[in-house]
Amino acid sequence: MGRTYAVANQKGGVGKTTTAINLGACLAAANRKVLLVDMDPQANATSGLGVDKSDLPASVYDVLMGQAEFARIITLTNRVGLDLAPSSPVLAGAEVEMVSLMAREQRLKRALKTIVDRYDYVLVDCPPSLGLLTVNSLTAADGVIIPVQCEYLALEGVGQIVSTIEMIRDNLNSQLHVVGLLMTMYDARTNLSPQVVEEVRKHFPELIFHTIVPRSIRLTEAPSYGKPIIDYDPSCKGALAYRALAEELVGRG
Repeated sequence: MGRTYAVANQKGGVGKTTTAINLGACLAAANRKVLLVDMDPQANATSGLGVDKSDLPASVYDVLMGQAEFARIITLTNRVGLDLAPSSPVLAGAEVEMVSLMAREQRLKRALKTIVDRYDYVLVDCPPSLGLLTVNSLTAADGVIIPVQCEYLALEGVGQIVSTIEMIRDNLNSQLHVVGLLMTMYDARTNLSPQVVEEVRKHFPELIFHTIVPRSIRLTEAPSYGKPIIDYDPSCKGALAYRALAEELVGRG
């Protein structure tokens, strides 16, 4: 049975979508079957994989609203082994529309059950908030990957998402756990980045990934071409980091 991992942090701009896309592509390159579920109304993971979010017959929104089967929305990407459950801007309305629905926190979990056995990994790209879309993602997940930007007050953001994970585990998903903290946008030219990594490692020694993702212009360019970094520039430091992360994740079981 496939493992479902949410890529989550309520802070924006920490590398959630970059991680979801590139980790998924690297797992696929390692002969794993991967599904990326875009739960962010901004749909950056969708466009970052070369799919036009304005020209979709159906999306995750339709699944959450009970208007489409999950299998119907799955879209192939240009990376063999990596499929996409796309998002669209209309997903923003789901936060309000799901409030009146029965078992609103478990809409994604129930839908995923119909297709999860087809994949080795399901990665859920969460929005930068702790609203109902993120709660659905965490309720559906086996574990959480938390990207942490190497910046001041990084630990404060980690504390908030960890508290939310504990709340979900206590009330909605007893199996949920933190898979690892991924340090992103590391800049070796500064004093701050190594200090932040050391501080996070001190507080979460067993959770932090060994892999550290560097700040990289190539990583920021790749989505505009609709490609993961291993297809856009396979030899750059960002590509090497996400390959290493995929190996580490597989090794963690």
